[in-house]
Amino acid sequence: MILPRIGIACSARSAFSKTSPNLASLLNTTSKKHNLVAQHRSFFCQRQLQNPNQKRYVGKRLLHGNQPGVGPKEDPNSGGVGRGPVSWVNLGLIGVASAAAVAYYRIQRERRIEEAMGKIVTSESGGWSPDPKLWKPRQYYQTEDGRWFPETDPFGASGKPAIGAPWTLVDLKGNLVSEQTFAGKFTLLYFGFARCPDICPSEMQKVAQVMDTMKEKFPEVAANVQPIFVSIDPGRDSIDALRSYEKDFHPSYAFLTGTPQMVASMAKSYRVYVSRADETEDGDYLVDHSIVLYFHDDKGEMVDVFTQSMKPTDILDRIVGFAQSFEKKKKLDAQN
Repeated sequence: MILPRIGIACSARSAFSKTSPNLASLLNTTSKKHNLVAQHRSFFCQRQLQNPNQKRYVGKRLLHGNQPGVGPKEDPNSGGVGRGPVSWVNLGLIGVASAAAVAYYRIQRERRIEEAMGKIVTSESGGWSPDPKLWKPRQYYQTEDGRWFPETDPFGASGKPAIGAPWTLVDLKGNLVSEQTFAGKFTLLYFGFARCPDICPSEMQKVAQVMDTMKEKFPEVAANVQPIFVSIDPGRDSIDALRSYEKDFHPSYAFLTGTPQMVASMAKSYRVYVSRADETEDGDYLVDHSIVLYFHDDKGEMVDVFTQSMKPTDILDRIVGFAQSFEKKKKLDAQN
């Protein structure tokens, strides 16, 4: 592109040298400058750029000029694309630093856990202690050699929660019943409602399976277990409604209902979650509630709870285990 420019400049100089001396002088000066640049570039390329990579780099630079951000990005002495701000060495250093930071964090965390586990937390030292209003104290028994041990229960070392209270409801015969009505038997208490589409029937069928297996394998225990169904929807679960409902379930069930105040008081004492869902266009509604089976001893004291995730075999083992331990303790107390 340099030689055509020079030819054009020479032609222009010859054409206008007669009419415009100043213009001819200007063109003459421009032509000389182009000749010098061409000679300099040719000399530079012949004498300095012996390396093919350097020639390629200079060629690209001459093509794009010295504009910032334009042209080749590689080093003229390198064989390919140049290195950017991130390299494999930098990535390796970052990885080592990150691993060291994670290891330090884990070491400090383990030290803090060891320090916390080494401290004795008591009520005297300002630590946590069970609230006597929410947790009943554990019962202890004395062995033959005079040592005392806490009684085994499913609620752990803190004792069992203070759930349950005296209650009064109505059975399907219209009679008032209370926890004293079932004294002398182990009761299996469940809160639900007759229009429950799936959860309540499923849990009640689970209890029926437990009762049938218990009656077959442990008849003496089954004779002392009383399942109880308490309606949390007294507005719709009347005595007549529950009479129709009980036909679909185990005959050993006792179905109870009552006034809204009676049911609410009992549900509150057992800390049962109850929430009425929005009504549909036809006035129907569902009731969200806790799905728990409460197991009581012969005095009405709660001794265990069974959640929805437990299998019938698990519930059976827990009930039979408690009943057998209860009978052994009863015999030992009679001997003493």
